Amino acid sequence: MAVVVSSNGNGPAFEAKMTIYVFVCVMIAAVGGLIFGYDIGISGGVTAMDDFLKKFFPAVWERKQHAHENNYCKYDNQNLQLFTSSLYLAALVGSFLASAVCSKLGRKPTMQFASVFFLIGVGLAAGAVNIVMLIIGRILLGFGVGFGNQAVPLFLSEIAPAQLRGGLNIVFQLMVTIGILIANLVNYFTATVHPNGWRMALGGAGIPAVILLFGSLIICETPTSLIERNKNEEGKETLRKIRGVEDINEEYESIVHACEIASQVKDPYRKLLKPASRPPLIIGMLLQLFQQFSGINAIMFYAPVLFQTVGFGSNAALLSAVITGSINVLSTFVGIYLVDRTGRRFLLLQSSVHMLICQLIIGIILAKDLETTGTLGKAQAIVVVVFVCLYVMGFAWSWGPLGWLIPSETFPLETRSAGFAVAVSCNMFFTFVIAQAFLSMLCGMRSGIFFFFSAWIIVMGLFAMFFIPETKGVAIDDVPERVWKPHWFWKRYMLAEDDHQDVEKRT
Repeated sequence: MAVVVSSNGNGPAFEAKMTIYVFVCVMIAAVGGLIFGYDIGISGGVTAMDDFLKKFFPAVWERKQHAHENNYCKYDNQNLQLFTSSLYLAALVGSFLASAVCSKLGRKPTMQFASVFFLIGVGLAAGAVNIVMLIIGRILLGFGVGFGNQAVPLFLSEIAPAQLRGGLNIVFQLMVTIGILIANLVNYFTATVHPNGWRMALGGAGIPAVILLFGSLIICETPTSLIERNKNEEGKETLRKIRGVEDINEEYESIVHACEIASQVKDPYRKLLKPASRPPLIIGMLLQLFQQFSGINAIMFYAPVLFQTVGFGSNAALLSAVITGSINVLSTFVGIYLVDRTGRRFLLLQSSVHMLICQLIIGIILAKDLETTGTLGKAQAIVVVVFVCLYVMGFAWSWGPLGWLIPSETFPLETRSAGFAVAVSCNMFFTFVIAQAFLSMLCGMRSGIFFFFSAWIIVMGLFAMFFIPETKGVAIDDVPERVWKPHWFWKRYMLAEDDHQDVEKRT
């Protein structure tokens, strides 16, 4: 058990151990990320399976058979894109419902609701006999994603000691990448199982959903959530249990103080509109925009389709997706190791340059060598796969996990659930936009789509350089004082809020 000290800056230091129980709680909760990743990864492989296309999208299957089909347009179909994107539109709505459940009932019940939605959605999607049943199943899966993605990162941030918060929170993103890898492996092996390989692939999400449902019965609620709901003694005992030390009074009082402030806020969404809430709100929303418009989900959703487009056969395309998925997982471990050592900003800035170079090289090769019909040469196709892998590597240790970590640790308690719900819903909205539009964009923009994403990477890198402050090692309830108030730009909002409060007191 590693002993860490969670410092809150000018205040007291909080002693804590990294206990086995906390590790178990983190791993069980992070299974929510596994299901999310599986749903991301499974879509691209299933939509490349002929049996699935013949049953639900026969027009796409017919077009795919044409020998001289336009390389960039053979999968361009709005209904096919809706199969993938409907999940994320439902998750957008689900995240707001989950915010209320998180606040009223706690993080743990919210995860249990997520697992129930997952199980029902899996049953409908895997057993679908028509497209309506298929889409309804995806929508229920979307509600599961909304509930899970709302509760899990908050749970991880609140249960972790401050000095280990970054690494433990990134376990969520690690499980997302493992879910994508498992989905790619399942797609690879079920592609040759006719005619129901796609049913096996879609049904596979039921396994982690069952693990989350029963595993959530043995994990604890977070002390913050318990104290926030006036269960102070239970919260204190839980805090003592997860920290592994007897002297938890200072941290307990800090949480109680934060909860007392939070209890004075009757409408957290209105509070989000106040000046002091704008720094974490703006950053949380823009992180989701940048995360999706970096191009990562376009690649992860449709990796098998993308590799087929550049000249790989169906099985080879699925195998290439497995390779990128493996790199995604391994690179996330790099993020876990570095995030609490180098800090958040360093990873964001480094990877922006890294991903930009990869996107530009991929775009140049496709613009130069991939015609409307025909395929890339073997050497060029391999180079494309290599740079896709390098691109995934850079994303996996930076913008992927930090897009979830930073919003979960920068909102004060009174707006934490509501603010994170806005961030999750933004993530789902922009994911929906990319999922619904990517194949049409690929058809219309061709290789130019990679230059489109490159332009966004430049914008997000500049934003990280000037507007995202460092939160490494800062206790979660000290972020306003230690992060926003000293920042060259965001401090104006904090000062405006202080002036507003002074006026109210005088009035």
